[in-house]
Amino acid sequence: MAGRIPPEFIDNLLSRVDVVDIINQRVPLRRAGHEYKACCPFHDEKTPSFTVSPNKQFYHCFGCGAHGTALGFLMEYDRLSFPEAVEELATSVGLELPTEIAFQQGPDNRPLYDLLEEAADWYSKQLHQHPEAQRATEYLQQRGLSGEIARDFRMGFAPPGWNNLMKQLGGSPERLRLLEKAGLLSSGKGRQYDRFRDRIIFPIRDTRGRVVGFGGRVMGDDTPKYLNSPETPVFHKGRELYGLYEARQALKDIDALLVVEGYMDVVALAQHGIRNAVATLGTATTPDHLEKLFRSTPRVIFCFDGDRAGRDAAWKALETALPLLRDGRQASFLFLPEGEDPDSLVRQIGEDDFRENLQQAQPLSDFLFGKLAGQVDMTTLDGRARLVSLARPYLDKLPKGVFRDMMEQQLTELSGRNIIRKSPAPTPRYKTRSGKRPTLMKPVHRAIALLLQYPELAGMEDLPKGWEDQDSRGVKILSKLLDILRANPNYTTAVLVEHWEEDDIRHHLGKLAMAELVVFDDQEEQFRGCLQRLEKEARQNSASKLRHKLRPSDMTEEEKNLLRRLYSNKKKQ
Repeated sequence: MAGRIPPEFIDNLLSRVDVVDIINQRVPLRRAGHEYKACCPFHDEKTPSFTVSPNKQFYHCFGCGAHGTALGFLMEYDRLSFPEAVEELATSVGLELPTEIAFQQGPDNRPLYDLLEEAADWYSKQLHQHPEAQRATEYLQQRGLSGEIARDFRMGFAPPGWNNLMKQLGGSPERLRLLEKAGLLSSGKGRQYDRFRDRIIFPIRDTRGRVVGFGGRVMGDDTPKYLNSPETPVFHKGRELYGLYEARQALKDIDALLVVEGYMDVVALAQHGIRNAVATLGTATTPDHLEKLFRSTPRVIFCFDGDRAGRDAAWKALETALPLLRDGRQASFLFLPEGEDPDSLVRQIGEDDFRENLQQAQPLSDFLFGKLAGQVDMTTLDGRARLVSLARPYLDKLPKGVFRDMMEQQLTELSGRNIIRKSPAPTPRYKTRSGKRPTLMKPVHRAIALLLQYPELAGMEDLPKGWEDQDSRGVKILSKLLDILRANPNYTTAVLVEHWEEDDIRHHLGKLAMAELVVFDDQEEQFRGCLQRLEKEARQNSASKLRHKLRPSDMTEEEKNLLRRLYSNKKKQ
């Protein structure tokens, strides 16, 4: 069934990830006994009440009530959809996604992906086989690129001519429509022709490694120098980053990502051992770009020319980054010498010196305050007051947290004025429950909570029977939980919660998984006691139904025997 993610895949995924690692990459955690704690990222607080349990693979905030698994955290913190969070986690642990999963909403775009893959293969073959490709290979060799790097980035060649690709892949009207939809054909004067002609081709891959578009670069002085695929159902230049997939394939841990301007910069840096560069696709860095970058690394370095245009572009990137700089995220700026680009500079100074330059990149705070301070006279009181008024709108864009506090402190030191505002205490999204008496629960809810928090209870022998016959949603869920755990005794709390497709069930199970239970010495006896009460409720419900049949003649012989047993059991109690 296209679009559905098999529950077995979710179970396998959650068994491979560690919620502590996933959260710690975004919110620094500190150990507290058997668990980890931090100030909650979902509401403002001074005392940490956000707890992460490695045993349960679950997080919970006793202040605002936020809770969930690694999937839930990514959805809330990174603002991802459920399929996107699954994709992000799967990529982080190298787990291949099932081919039947269709993440996009609406029409099935798999034919487009298949056609784009065919086109990438065809362009790659032309680089090695076409008679005109010698100019392309000589150009790449002059730029210092090896065959291995060309292979890693699947570089190709679009031969001269108007319809080479169209003749090769457009064998039917339907195929021609797909080629146009994929952005591989252009139209003019009543005819169609290849969009990419006589260019070196750079396939653009998404985070799953699927080809979604292409970039083409001329080898001479023709214009435009770079040509990208147009917007298509699978390619959006404001979301995709050239080289991000390749960087994630080459590096297990990415401590920083370098944002450059062009495809050749990314490839040339990779040739010199710097595999953490990506490029925007002919557009300024967008919030979607940055969210995607920060999901891969805590630090982003923007690389720009040192001229006026480069600094203007850097300032736009700074303004885009400010609202996304939650604690733990960093942005810095590397300005290149006049006349240099990353490609030429790395060839001139080599890998080691280039890396040293990256380490010396200007922090966002220095760039921000330096530019604003240059607009005022810092030797006068009026000038320093003006600095505060200029900086305040930018600082207000920062999310609340330690980084914003430090930025405000730095502005205080620069201006000599205390500008830190005291905000009223926010109202938490959920009523605080920590420290209060545990909520009274029905036996079925308590049994589910105990089972979620102590999954080993499912292995108990000689548990009461008969309670499963009740026709209630809670009893059915409890029964299914026991069946799941008996078949999979190693399942964690997180896997159990995410096993359900229904959002409302997952939500309620999540609350029960972190419910504050009073469990003294023997949770086994408490669990057994809950099932005994459920068994009693089942007997009482059966007796009540039978009593509604007023005359014995209305009962079957089996029902009469059942009623006798129920009365007999009642006398023994």
